[in-house]
Amino acid sequence: MSREIVAGVDGSPESLAAADWAAREALHRGLPLRLAHAWRWEPLDIPLAQDPETQQRAAFTVLREAEATIAARHPDLTLTSEVLPDTPVAALLGTEERAEMLVIGSRGHGAVAGFLLGSYGQQIIAAATRPVVAVRSRDGEQTEPPAGHVLVGQHGDPEDSAAALGFAFATAAARGASVRAVRAWSLPSLYAYSPASMRLADEAGGLVPYEEKALREALAPWRERYPDVPVTEHVELGSAGQVLLSSSGSARLLVVGRRARRGAIGPRIGSVAHAALHLAPCPVAVIPQG
Repeated sequence: MSREIVAGVDGSPESLAAADWAAREALHRGLPLRLAHAWRWEPLDIPLAQDPETQQRAAFTVLREAEATIAARHPDLTLTSEVLPDTPVAALLGTEERAEMLVIGSRGHGAVAGFLLGSYGQQIIAAATRPVVAVRSRDGEQTEPPAGHVLVGQHGDPEDSAAALGFAFATAAARGASVRAVRAWSLPSLYAYSPASMRLADEAGGLVPYEEKALREALAPWRERYPDVPVTEHVELGSAGQVLLSSSGSARLLVVGRRARRGAIGPRIGSVAHAALHLAPCPVAVIPQG
């Protein structure tokens, strides 16, 4: 099945920015874009919107207006749209079989910022099996800024970050951009480094060379696969979230991995992805790891 980029729209400026960002990405990758609006009839407190027909007309109006705006801005784009009769979470997750990525709007900075499509954005990110990109309203500019670089976090062994690195390199290649790969490390403790890893660190000449070598090895297959993508490597002492955020000021996209975690109230996205989504000054792509 051929892939497409799917963007959720709900009539807000943030979701329109997400759709605009998704349109540019679709053009870069040579993919079609599908706009999706979730609507399921539910009784509302607004008397004039109680009946299903009124709500349905409003849903199609939201979708048509978004489609018209995006089509006018990107006339060369292959664009389709649909109203999905479900909740926002189920609706977008239901498109994953055909989606290269899902794109949603974000309300911006701050620890209590919510994601659009109702309050369901973090649920979508936590449960998705495809990459999810969160876009703020100011990231949906009609004229795209210079290519810049795609910032990606790498941690652990090469396979631990393979999905995030692959997405970052593919995105940079499609845009003609570079990749800046960041690996954060902490001072050794009883739990952070095994005896075997400490021995390898000694053989490498110390902890910093050991971490630099680990980053090089993780990047090696992607450098080989994308030889035309310039790569900058950066290793820094600190927490992964802090190091990534400190490097994100000039990034056009921040890419972080997410392992499936389940907490008491449902799936969790992890602390690094959580910090990036709320505080990074650029769009953030969250990539489910294997």
